[in-house]
Amino acid sequence: MLRPKLPDVPTLPTTPVVPQQTRAQVPSTGRSLTPIAGAVAAVVVVGIVLTALLAAVAVSAVSVAIAAVVLRSLLNSANKR
Repeated sequence: MLRPKLPDVPTLPTTPVVPQQTRAQVPSTGRSLTPIAGAVAAVVVVGIVLTALLAAVAVSAVSVAIAAVVLRSLLNSANKR
């Protein structure tokens, strides 16, 4: 890929610095995190879409159930007259 050329850093006078904590360097695998980030984004988008579809089905089922109860009530009251 294209990498920007960074300007040279001027050298500063060196003074002895005592490190607070030493860390072991992690060896680089040479892989980019971009494919992993893309996969995570795809999973999140699919999850959101499936959740929205499930919510739409649930709302539709509740509205059909309410309509059935109302119609049943109207038909029962009409038969009793």
